[in-house]
Amino acid sequence: MSNFPECHGIIPARYESSRFPGKPLAEIMGKPMFWHVHDRASRCPHLKSVTLATDDVRIREAAEAHGVPVVMTSAVHRSGTDRVLEAARTLGLDNDAVVVNIQGDEPCLEPAMLTDLLTPFASPRVRVATLATAMGYEDAQSPDRVKVVRAANGRALYFSRALVPHDRDEKVHGFLLHIGLYAFRMEALQRFGELDPSPLEQREKLEQLRLLEDGIDIYVTETTHTCHGVDRPEDLEKAKQILENT
Repeated sequence: MSNFPECHGIIPARYESSRFPGKPLAEIMGKPMFWHVHDRASRCPHLKSVTLATDDVRIREAAEAHGVPVVMTSAVHRSGTDRVLEAARTLGLDNDAVVVNIQGDEPCLEPAMLTDLLTPFASPRVRVATLATAMGYEDAQSPDRVKVVRAANGRALYFSRALVPHDRDEKVHGFLLHIGLYAFRMEALQRFGELDPSPLEQREKLEQLRLLEDGIDIYVTETTHTCHGVDRPEDLEKAKQILENT
């Protein structure tokens, strides 16, 4: 597409983790987890580059040893998004470039998900995009499963841990599960970095609400693909099984 912007993926990879210290370096099929994330993301045809962003020299050295582009970032960032912003600035990306925040604990990432995520940027009005997938009533009741409500044109109306939209007549039990994969035009990412945590963000503990409260639209694409993140060491075996069959 001639009007499609230049897109770049950035993988934030922090060493410290309360549940799984050193998680980016966890070995899966003889390679560190970050290598698998980079390999899968690099298969998306829309991405011009995919770069690891870390605060730890051990991760940087492992990335260099495995041929993965890497930049060093501060160790004091409040969120992965702030780390992505610093890396994007280090890379000197243009204001109109699209930056994808690719979670570093998704070694089974489906490249087609990135294509789904980036498709809305064919429109110059889109500044931020994310993904959602269909979810049933039982799963939706958990506050750990973030729901999104969107307008007919795909624009997010709200994200919540609550069961939204409320079904007053109890006739429809379909919900959209938010998938925490984001893409930003560089100027929108820089705006995010300028904003303080917002009231709704602090109540729901959902940083995307900071953008909505600032009047920045987030466009939501529904995807049929799902994530298989690694949160704990015991998740590694499941990731290995998925990778062996893809």
